[in-house]
Amino acid sequence: MLERVLRLRDVRFLRYLLASVGALAVDMGTFLALLAIGTWPAAASAASYSLGILAHWLLSSRTVFADTIAARGPGRIRQKALFVVSALAGLVLTTAIVGLGDMAGMDPRLAKLAAIAASFVLTWVLRVRVVFRCTA
Repeated sequence: MLERVLRLRDVRFLRYLLASVGALAVDMGTFLALLAIGTWPAAASAASYSLGILAHWLLSSRTVFADTIAARGPGRIRQKALFVVSALAGLVLTTAIVGLGDMAGMDPRLAKLAAIAASFVLTWVLRVRVVFRCTA
């Protein structure tokens, strides 16, 4: 039984990683486009991350955590709210890392890469342990 649970978690993590890559494509495409038109890097990072949040909910709730998604109604609304809170935690972390990197003279694209890694870890932990509490 434990082996089955561990295998499911490995598959779930792989699906989460793939969903994150999809959301990241939305995020980075938007980020680079906003930088190209002269948007302040921290603002570009915040705006692009916000679009990535929407993409990630759609991918995560349908492909990663489909077995733990709440039924329509108050439970689903609560889950969506928790998802947004986890995303906002990632957004704050991402924006801070990019903003601090920019202030330190770092290339914003490199700062964004560091922010991606940090945000991925933070949101994975929050979503597995709080938003979509795995019962399997």
